[in-house]
Amino acid sequence: MSFPIADWPELPAALIAEVRDFVRIDHQADDAAIDAFLRSAASLCEDFTGQMLLVRSVTDILPARQAWQKLKRLPVQSIISVELVAADGTASVLAVEDYAVDIDSEGIGWIRLRRSDGGSRIRVAYMSGLATDWEELPAGLRQGIVRMAGYFYANRDGVDAGGPPSAVTALWRPYRRMRMA
Repeated sequence: MSFPIADWPELPAALIAEVRDFVRIDHQADDAAIDAFLRSAASLCEDFTGQMLLVRSVTDILPARQAWQKLKRLPVQSIISVELVAADGTASVLAVEDYAVDIDSEGIGWIRLRRSDGGSRIRVAYMSGLATDWEELPAGLRQGIVRMAGYFYANRDGVDAGGPPSAVTALWRPYRRMRMA
């Protein structure tokens, strides 16, 4: 459930420098490649942990139901708007009193309609993510991303050194959120 790599916010130069230091290179000629490797590593981290790293806007389309439904991304920071989407695709913003929302202690966002006005779906816009920028990410996640990007850089020519480093999963595992379907 990851976002396209191109949708990631701009990477700070300090993060690229961390990868350069990790793989022991002292030039900036490969910074574009390192940027791409960092984006891939961050995307893998999100997929592995089941959580969005950086806070960004998300939109979910859900069935129009009066039962509680979970939002797809974690952790939810805030719910911005809820729209009722008709079968023909037209959308209308629902009044706050027409739905209920909750964000539980685990960051799971919940929504339910209080009444149904004939729409078949709802569109929920919300903000989700662990940190507002790269510097605020927990150290284990950040270090795992740097190590994974370093692994990608070191193995960019197709020579595989036996798979990704186990240290990466050890750094990410405490943040992993398992979801049952």
